[in-house]
Amino acid sequence: MVDLESEVPPLPPRYRFRDLLLGDQGWQNDDRVQVEFYMNENTFKERLKLFFIKNQRSSLRIRLFNFSLKLLSCLLYIIRVLLDDPTQGHGCKELNRGCSSQNYTPAKIDWSPIIWVNRSLPLWGLQVSVALISLFETMLLGYLSYKGNLWEQVLRIPFLLEIINAVPFIITIFWPALRNIFIPVFLNCWLAKHALENMINDLHRAIQRTQSAMFNQVLILISTLLCLIFTCICGIQHLERAGNKLTLFDSLYFCIVTFSTVGFGDVTPKIWPSKLLVVIMICVALVVLPIQFEQLAYLWMERQKSGGNYSRHRAQTEKHVVLCVSSLKIDLLMDFLNEFYAHPRLQDYYVVILCPTEMDAQVRRVLQIPMWSQRVIYLQGSALKDQDLLRAKMDDAEACFILSSRCEVDRPAADHQTILRAWAVKDFAPKCPLYVQILKPENKFHIKFADHVVCEEEFKYAMLALNCICPATSTLITLLVHTSRGQEGQQSPEQWQKMYGRYSGNEVYHINLEDSTFFAEYEGKSFTYASFHAHKKFGVCLIGVRREDNKNILLNPGPRYIMSSTDICFYINITKEENSAFKKQEQHRKNNESKSYYHGPSRLPLHSVIASMGTVAIDLQDTGCRSSSGPTLTLPSEGSKDGRRSSIAPVLEVADSSSLQTCDLLSDQSEDETTPSDDDISTGLEYAKGYPPYSPYIGSSPTFCHLLHEKVPFCCLRLDKGCQHNYYEDAKAYGFKNKLIIVAAETAGNGLYNFIVPLRAYYRPKKELNPIVLLLDNPPDMHFLDAICWFPMVYYMVGSIDNLDDLLRCGVTFAANMVVVDKESTMSAEEDYMADAKTIVNVQTLFRLFSSLSIITELTHPANMRFMQFRAKDCYSLALSKLEKKEREKGSNLAFMFRLPFAAGRVFSISMLDTLLYQSFVKDYMISITRLLLGLDTTPGSGFLCSMKITEDDLWIRTYARLYQKLCSSTGDIPIGIYRTESQKLTTSESQISISVEEWEDTKDTKEQTNNRNNHRNSTSSDQSDHPLLRRKSMQWARRLSRKVPKHSGKTAEKISQQRMSLYKRSERQELAELVKNRMKHLGLSTAGYDEMNDHQNNVSYILINPSPDTRLELNDVVYLIRPDPLAYVPNTATSRKNSFCNTVGQDAREETQL
Repeated sequence: MVDLESEVPPLPPRYRFRDLLLGDQGWQNDDRVQVEFYMNENTFKERLKLFFIKNQRSSLRIRLFNFSLKLLSCLLYIIRVLLDDPTQGHGCKELNRGCSSQNYTPAKIDWSPIIWVNRSLPLWGLQVSVALISLFETMLLGYLSYKGNLWEQVLRIPFLLEIINAVPFIITIFWPALRNIFIPVFLNCWLAKHALENMINDLHRAIQRTQSAMFNQVLILISTLLCLIFTCICGIQHLERAGNKLTLFDSLYFCIVTFSTVGFGDVTPKIWPSKLLVVIMICVALVVLPIQFEQLAYLWMERQKSGGNYSRHRAQTEKHVVLCVSSLKIDLLMDFLNEFYAHPRLQDYYVVILCPTEMDAQVRRVLQIPMWSQRVIYLQGSALKDQDLLRAKMDDAEACFILSSRCEVDRPAADHQTILRAWAVKDFAPKCPLYVQILKPENKFHIKFADHVVCEEEFKYAMLALNCICPATSTLITLLVHTSRGQEGQQSPEQWQKMYGRYSGNEVYHINLEDSTFFAEYEGKSFTYASFHAHKKFGVCLIGVRREDNKNILLNPGPRYIMSSTDICFYINITKEENSAFKKQEQHRKNNESKSYYHGPSRLPLHSVIASMGTVAIDLQDTGCRSSSGPTLTLPSEGSKDGRRSSIAPVLEVADSSSLQTCDLLSDQSEDETTPSDDDISTGLEYAKGYPPYSPYIGSSPTFCHLLHEKVPFCCLRLDKGCQHNYYEDAKAYGFKNKLIIVAAETAGNGLYNFIVPLRAYYRPKKELNPIVLLLDNPPDMHFLDAICWFPMVYYMVGSIDNLDDLLRCGVTFAANMVVVDKESTMSAEEDYMADAKTIVNVQTLFRLFSSLSIITELTHPANMRFMQFRAKDCYSLALSKLEKKEREKGSNLAFMFRLPFAAGRVFSISMLDTLLYQSFVKDYMISITRLLLGLDTTPGSGFLCSMKITEDDLWIRTYARLYQKLCSSTGDIPIGIYRTESQKLTTSESQISISVEEWEDTKDTKEQTNNRNNHRNSTSSDQSDHPLLRRKSMQWARRLSRKVPKHSGKTAEKISQQRMSLYKRSERQELAELVKNRMKHLGLSTAGYDEMNDHQNNVSYILINPSPDTRLELNDVVYLIRPDPLAYVPNTATSRKNSFCNTVGQDAREETQL
């Protein structure tokens, strides 16, 4: 063992431990060489260059020292001038003994005062020291910056000035007789200017800040002007030593008067050298200064285009938000500004716009208006550059709004730009709240870190889907997310416009329960009780709550939810409670007013909401008997139960099992699906409820839906082509029980998935599910088919709405709704507003061919809604156009709301939902509430939006308040609005003319059919002689047309023109109907389902959001409801439901509430 150890030599200490770790066995033959890098920088010259030039901080110190030396030399020159006396000797004793006796005469100049000066020895010593240091520094910097061209270094102006000012002082060291010779030291001011410019450049580099070209140019201009004046002052003063012997102040006065072009003439140069210097300085000023001013003006114009900077001081003392967009359009800008500044607490905020493109002319004109010029700052720059984010002071911003460019053809590329902007802002300012708008839902998971995200396609398709089952949902949501005072349409003579405009001012607000006057008294009571009584007393609609310890908002959590003092209540009202004043009026009733059919307190409020500048006064009526002049409800007696419905049960403070049952007004939505009907058994269709097994994109909220037990083969999803599983080739062959919902889109994007999910949600009764047909221009992808193949009755067909045959094959003749989605390929047009041209014309064609079809259209620009269902000679449409213009002139944000297609929910623009993102800055809950209403998110215990229709059997309820109580006491539903449809009735004169025209046509047809004469009359008079009725009608028309009174002639001509147009339309419709029927016959389709004469052109539909409790219900009103989650309460058996329902109906009349 000892021998073995002796054979192994010991490792050197340097490598022993390292080689044991690395396993190095060849240490004896180690030939490694240590290499040192950057040896060229270790030379003496490179070290000096690093210190004097390359290093930013040391270079800044050197330039600052150089600048100080030049200023010191100028200061020493001024001191020398002040100490020098021109009347004494001029220091030329050694060279010229007789020069002191020379005097100045106009014909001859004494040059000795100009060549020689009096310079004290200490002053000379200081000037020589400064000159030595300056010359040494100049030579050293010239050596370090030498690049091979010596003449380039020598002939530089700063180097020449340095030689002129420094070398003479060095010569005086070796030749003392020249110590008093004049040296133009004042020229060092130009070297100081040069050093100052270099110092500013090094300063910006040292502190890592973007150099301001505007600041540098202003600095150069000021320094140039000062140098010119200082040079002129010193030069005139010195030359006039041989003339007027001016002081420095006199010379300053002369220069200021001369350069300002005033020219008093009291101080003037006397000798020609002084005059020549003045001429030279004026010429230099005329050349140099205009160049400087031109550069300054150019930079100013460029700064105006780029927007300049938002100062750090303003960012720290003021509040501002940043708006990042790809391209700024005037519509987008005005929508943002109007919505953002509509809130009172945002009036002191500034808006900084960061846009990479140059400001266009329209935006420039708007931002020059004093209203916006003081609050909006435009910066041209990119959000991907830290310098531009620093200019916008993003780290100090209250919020950053990042909007996508929806007009781009390549929408994924637009989303990618938005994602990069969001990442850049988050990296630069992590604490800045982000409000991001994105187009495609599949890109949403990239920006999950953002505080608020609005996905355009998600909201668009969800609203289109709900429009098919809850009419005008898009209009309802649009009105809720727009800020309005409800003053639109109040000057209109139309009653529906006044009501529609007044109730459009309702918005969603929030307040803590314990701080609220509206809801504080309902602590410990059920949600439905609080909602009903708050509406009855204050006219506010409580729609949801949120627990203090929970971030999820619950819409209508149901009667089992007990209100807590820490709850945050969400309600719909004209204004928020903080801006409301409450007045309680004690009304003294007369004795005869108590004589009503029901002797008891009437709790129907006749509240009045007086909207003023941010304040609403609500009159709280007492609970006394109602006035006999108002509407009353006669309660049915016990003996007349067979002839009348039972009255309304009270809303319980704390719900029990009997308060959760349905009534005759509504069908049971939570039907028992375990027992399929006979129709389902015969057709073999059985649906299951569950979550879709496949989602087309990441980030979609899971929704409980109606699903098939097994997915449908892809071949069976094709509507117009048969396969081995079925042989159907058109929609009629399938024999659907419910009408179709057709969606016409360009491509099957992932957002289209959100159209299907709300229509197949678990709370929709399976008997009411409508078949969905996707009419696509391009075939869908396989992953999209894999996502929709689990849903029942979902089909697709490749075709276009341009093709009549494709429309007929997909079942347009018996469709309930036709949804037309704006095509992405047409969104980019030379003229922005022409992006909707193809969609508008296609929808107009559908409207003319299928007048009874309910068409729902999505447009890019809201201004194009006026072209939907366009009638050029319709007087009512023209009147609405004038009303829209008046509302726009008044500054309304909802000027387009009175357009009939928008009011009826048949058209909307997704850009109108941009205000949802803007409102979320003040109301951070608006996006969550909107997603819950549209069914994009599902929270356990939260309700959903649905609707019910008022039939003749439901008119006994009479008022909205009684409907509110009926719903709250029976099903727990919360009504939030009414969708009302009214018929436009013709006036008497118009109806008379219409009858006359129709009688004339019928009489003419009858006579022509019964007339068997061979000769045909060609003249009108002979025809009228055989038909006295026609002659009488024609004479009546002639008299009406020949009236010269301007008041009536125009109206009569207009009415007759309308009647002629109606006859023309009738013949045109017949022609179009024949065209459609011929194509249906050619395709082998039955024409039985096509009704060409069914037209709803005379109907007016509109929405009343949160109407007053005394609003009368009308036939065919559609009531918007927020229904509780059916899974929150599951009854045991159907029998118990029926028994409990009977007990609820048969309650004692004393417990009932009369409204």
